[in-house]
Amino acid sequence: METTSFKLIEFFIIFILVPVSFAIDYPVWIKMCIGLVGFLYVIFILLRIEKNKFKITKNLNWNLFFKRILIQLSGIAILTTLYMCFVDPENLFVVLLNKPLLWLMILFVYSFFSVYPQELVYRTFFFQRYQSLFKSEMLFIVINAALFSLGHIFFRNTLVMILTFLGGILFALTYKKTKSTILVSIEHAIYGSWLFTVGMGDMLGFPS
Repeated sequence: METTSFKLIEFFIIFILVPVSFAIDYPVWIKMCIGLVGFLYVIFILLRIEKNKFKITKNLNWNLFFKRILIQLSGIAILTTLYMCFVDPENLFVVLLNKPLLWLMILFVYSFFSVYPQELVYRTFFFQRYQSLFKSEMLFIVINAALFSLGHIFFRNTLVMILTFLGGILFALTYKKTKSTILVSIEHAIYGSWLFTVGMGDMLGFPS
Protein backbone atom coordinates (compact mmCIF):
# COMPACT_ATOMS: atom_id res chain seq x y z
CA MET A 1 0.00 0.00 0.00
CA GLU A 2 1.36 3.39 -0.97
CA THR A 3 2.02 5.95 1.73
CA THR A 4 1.62 9.71 1.62
CA SER A 5 5.41 10.01 2.01
CA PHE A 6 5.96 7.90 -1.11
CA LYS A 7 3.57 10.08 -3.11
CA LEU A 8 5.28 13.26 -1.90
CA ILE A 9 8.70 11.93 -2.94
CA GLU A 10 7.27 10.88 -6.30
CA PHE A 11 5.67 14.34 -6.64
CA PHE A 12 8.96 16.09 -5.91
CA ILE A 13 11.00 13.99 -8.35
CA ILE A 14 8.57 14.11 -11.28
CA PHE A 15 7.27 17.67 -11.04
CA ILE A 16 10.14 19.61 -9.46
CA LEU A 17 13.49 17.84 -9.60
CA VAL A 18 13.29 16.58 -13.19
CA PRO A 19 11.93 19.81 -14.77
CA VAL A 20 14.50 21.96 -12.95
CA SER A 21 17.27 19.58 -14.02
CA PHE A 22 16.25 20.07 -17.66
CA ALA A 23 17.20 23.75 -17.33
CA ILE A 24 20.77 22.69 -16.54
CA ASP A 25 23.24 22.10 -19.36
CA TYR A 26 24.00 18.40 -19.82
CA PRO A 27 23.66 16.04 -22.81
CA VAL A 28 20.27 16.13 -24.52
CA TRP A 29 20.19 12.35 -24.92
CA ILE A 30 20.33 11.95 -21.13
CA LYS A 31 17.42 14.38 -20.75
CA MET A 32 15.46 12.42 -23.36
CA CYS A 33 16.13 9.16 -21.52
CA ILE A 34 15.01 10.68 -18.21
CA GLY A 35 11.87 12.04 -19.86
CA LEU A 36 11.06 8.70 -21.47
CA VAL A 37 11.59 6.73 -18.25
CA GLY A 38 9.46 9.24 -16.36
CA PHE A 39 6.65 9.04 -18.91
CA LEU A 40 6.70 5.22 -18.90
CA TYR A 41 6.52 5.32 -15.09
CA VAL A 42 3.46 7.60 -15.30
CA ILE A 43 1.75 5.24 -17.75
CA PHE A 44 2.56 2.26 -15.53
CA ILE A 45 1.07 3.95 -12.46
CA LEU A 46 -2.05 5.02 -14.35
CA LEU A 47 -2.64 1.50 -15.67
CA ARG A 48 -1.57 -0.70 -12.76
CA ILE A 49 -2.12 1.43 -9.67
CA GLU A 50 -4.81 3.95 -10.60
CA LYS A 51 -6.59 1.40 -12.84
CA ASN A 52 -7.09 3.95 -15.61
CA LYS A 53 -8.86 2.45 -18.64
CA PHE A 54 -7.95 5.25 -21.10
CA LYS A 55 -11.53 5.40 -22.35
CA ILE A 56 -13.26 8.52 -23.65
CA THR A 57 -15.59 9.84 -20.97
CA LYS A 58 -19.22 9.34 -21.88
CA ASN A 59 -21.84 12.10 -22.08
CA LEU A 60 -19.36 14.91 -22.67
CA ASN A 61 -20.97 18.24 -23.50
CA TRP A 62 -19.06 18.92 -26.71
CA ASN A 63 -21.21 21.90 -27.73
CA LEU A 64 -20.66 23.74 -24.45
CA PHE A 65 -16.97 22.86 -24.54
CA PHE A 66 -16.39 24.29 -28.03
CA LYS A 67 -18.46 27.39 -27.30
CA ARG A 68 -16.27 28.12 -24.27
CA ILE A 69 -13.09 27.41 -26.23
CA LEU A 70 -14.21 29.72 -29.04
CA ILE A 71 -14.80 32.58 -26.60
CA GLN A 72 -11.48 32.06 -24.82
CA LEU A 73 -9.59 31.60 -28.08
CA SER A 74 -11.04 34.85 -29.41
CA GLY A 75 -9.62 36.71 -26.41
CA ILE A 76 -6.26 34.96 -26.71
CA ALA A 77 -6.13 35.66 -30.45
CA ILE A 78 -6.79 39.38 -29.99
CA LEU A 79 -4.21 39.79 -27.22
CA THR A 80 -1.46 37.77 -28.89
CA THR A 81 -2.00 39.40 -32.29
CA LEU A 82 -1.72 42.85 -30.71
CA TYR A 83 1.40 41.69 -28.85
CA MET A 84 3.03 40.51 -32.08
CA CYS A 85 2.01 43.69 -33.95
CA PHE A 86 3.76 45.89 -31.42
CA VAL A 87 6.64 43.70 -30.21
CA ASP A 88 7.60 41.46 -33.14
CA PRO A 89 5.70 42.46 -36.32
CA GLU A 90 8.18 40.75 -38.64
CA ASN A 91 7.16 37.35 -37.30
CA LEU A 92 3.39 37.89 -37.33
CA PHE A 93 1.91 34.76 -39.02
CA VAL A 94 5.37 34.20 -40.55
CA VAL A 95 5.27 30.39 -40.74
CA LEU A 96 1.65 30.20 -41.87
CA LEU A 97 2.28 32.64 -44.71
CA ASN A 98 5.70 31.41 -45.82
CA LYS A 99 5.82 27.71 -44.92
CA PRO A 100 2.22 26.39 -44.82
CA LEU A 101 3.26 22.72 -45.12
CA LEU A 102 5.66 23.09 -42.19
CA TRP A 103 2.86 24.81 -40.30
CA LEU A 104 0.49 21.88 -40.87
CA MET A 105 3.13 19.28 -40.02
CA ILE A 106 4.08 20.98 -36.76
CA LEU A 107 0.46 21.36 -35.68
CA PHE A 108 -0.04 17.62 -36.18
CA VAL A 109 3.15 16.52 -34.42
CA TYR A 110 2.66 19.02 -31.59
CA SER A 111 -0.94 18.02 -30.93
CA PHE A 112 -0.38 14.25 -30.83
CA PHE A 113 3.18 13.83 -29.58
CA SER A 114 3.56 16.80 -27.23
CA VAL A 115 0.17 17.94 -25.99
CA TYR A 116 -1.41 14.57 -25.22
CA PRO A 117 1.58 13.23 -23.22
CA GLN A 118 1.75 16.52 -21.29
CA GLU A 119 -1.92 16.27 -20.37
CA LEU A 120 -1.56 12.65 -19.30
CA VAL A 121 1.19 13.70 -16.90
CA TYR A 122 0.05 17.11 -15.69
CA ARG A 123 -3.70 16.56 -15.54
CA THR A 124 -4.70 12.88 -15.59
CA PHE A 125 -1.82 11.55 -13.51
CA PHE A 126 -1.48 14.66 -11.32
CA PHE A 127 -5.19 14.82 -10.44
CA GLN A 128 -5.61 11.10 -9.81
CA ARG A 129 -2.47 10.84 -7.68
CA TYR A 130 -2.40 14.01 -5.63
CA GLN A 131 -5.81 15.68 -5.42
CA SER A 132 -6.64 13.80 -2.24
CA LEU A 133 -3.57 15.34 -0.57
CA PHE A 134 -5.02 18.87 -0.81
CA LYS A 135 -7.96 20.22 1.16
CA SER A 136 -8.29 23.35 -0.97
CA GLU A 137 -9.31 22.78 -4.60
CA MET A 138 -8.18 26.26 -5.61
CA LEU A 139 -4.73 25.73 -4.07
CA PHE A 140 -4.49 22.40 -5.87
CA ILE A 141 -5.31 24.03 -9.22
CA VAL A 142 -2.83 26.87 -8.66
CA ILE A 143 -0.08 24.40 -7.73
CA ASN A 144 -0.89 22.32 -10.81
CA ALA A 145 -0.60 25.40 -13.02
CA ALA A 146 2.62 26.52 -11.31
CA LEU A 147 4.22 23.12 -11.83
CA PHE A 148 3.04 23.04 -15.44
CA SER A 149 4.79 26.39 -15.86
CA LEU A 150 7.90 25.01 -14.13
CA GLY A 151 7.86 22.17 -16.64
CA HIS A 152 8.69 24.79 -19.30
CA ILE A 153 11.56 26.40 -17.38
CA PHE A 154 14.09 24.91 -19.82
CA PHE A 155 12.96 27.55 -22.35
CA ARG A 156 14.43 30.18 -20.00
CA ASN A 157 11.80 32.67 -21.07
CA THR A 158 9.68 34.67 -18.62
CA LEU A 159 6.81 35.14 -21.07
CA VAL A 160 6.66 31.39 -21.67
CA MET A 161 6.44 30.82 -17.92
CA ILE A 162 3.58 33.31 -17.61
CA LEU A 163 1.67 31.91 -20.58
CA THR A 164 2.03 28.31 -19.43
CA PHE A 165 0.89 29.25 -15.92
CA LEU A 166 -2.24 30.91 -17.29
CA GLY A 167 -2.77 27.99 -19.65
CA GLY A 168 -2.26 25.60 -16.76
CA ILE A 169 -5.09 27.29 -14.85
CA LEU A 170 -7.44 26.88 -17.84
CA PHE A 171 -6.44 23.26 -18.44
CA ALA A 172 -6.75 22.33 -14.76
CA LEU A 173 -10.23 23.84 -14.58
CA THR A 174 -11.28 21.97 -17.71
CA TYR A 175 -9.99 18.66 -16.36
CA LYS A 176 -11.60 19.32 -12.97
CA LYS A 177 -14.98 19.85 -14.64
CA THR A 178 -14.83 17.08 -17.25
CA LYS A 179 -12.30 14.51 -16.01
CA SER A 180 -11.50 14.08 -19.72
CA THR A 181 -7.94 13.88 -21.00
CA ILE A 182 -9.27 14.16 -24.56
CA LEU A 183 -11.08 17.45 -23.97
CA VAL A 184 -8.22 19.09 -22.12
CA SER A 185 -5.78 17.89 -24.78
CA ILE A 186 -7.94 19.43 -27.51
CA GLU A 187 -8.06 22.71 -25.60
CA HIS A 188 -4.29 22.66 -25.03
CA ALA A 189 -3.63 21.84 -28.70
CA ILE A 190 -5.86 24.66 -29.92
CA TYR A 191 -4.22 27.34 -27.78
CA GLY A 192 -0.69 26.10 -28.40
CA SER A 193 -1.30 25.83 -32.13
CA TRP A 194 -2.59 29.38 -32.19
CA LEU A 195 0.56 30.69 -30.49
CA PHE A 196 2.63 29.00 -33.15
CA THR A 197 0.32 30.27 -35.89
CA VAL A 198 0.42 33.89 -34.74
CA GLY A 199 4.22 33.84 -34.81
CA MET A 200 5.26 33.06 -31.24
CA GLY A 201 6.72 29.67 -32.12
CA ASP A 202 10.39 30.56 -31.64
CA MET A 203 10.06 31.09 -27.90
CA LEU A 204 8.18 27.80 -27.57
CA GLY A 205 10.80 25.75 -29.38
CA PHE A 206 8.93 25.32 -32.67
CA PRO A 207 11.14 25.24 -35.79
CA SER A 208 10.48 28.14 -38.13
